[in-house]
Amino acid sequence: MADETLFEFLHMEIVSHVYKEQQSGKGEMDNKDRAASVSVLEGMGFRVGQGLIERLTRDSPSFKDELDIMKFICKDFWTKVFRRQVDNLRTNHQGTYVLQDNKFALLTQLSSGKQYLSQAPKYLAFSCGIVRGALSNLGLDSVVTAEVSVMPSCKFQVVIQKL
Repeated sequence: MADETLFEFLHMEIVSHVYKEQQSGKGEMDNKDRAASVSVLEGMGFRVGQGLIERLTRDSPSFKDELDIMKFICKDFWTKVFRRQVDNLRTNHQGTYVLQDNKFALLTQLSSGKQYLSQAPKYLAFSCGIVRGALSNLGLDSVVTAEVSVMPSCKFQVVIQKL
């Protein structure tokens, strides 16, 4: 329990710090500044995801296919990082996966009201990076995006890049 709280607090502070760094010396943040902040957070998450998956798969047998990797991400990896499994995994069997978490840990601390819906994406960039970094270390290049329609539910869309 304490680990969860510390991770959530650290995450909120990292997001706050990155956004303040981009805003320093300026009045209002424009779209370019927001995009730079999201990129920084996603890059941090990417490196964290690479390291975490390396440790988690050290003693695991290799995966059969892409779907096997995604199942591992949804069950084992998600449980280690966010303390619960993904609620739903969907795929079109053409390299697109949707991971749905109905009570995403990094959004539960924000109010469930609609006024915070616009703030949610900045708290998801790091998590998108974690997933993308983990998949990268497992040999899958991907694009990971997140969408929030109702707080604290979140959908991560993972598109595997075919070479």
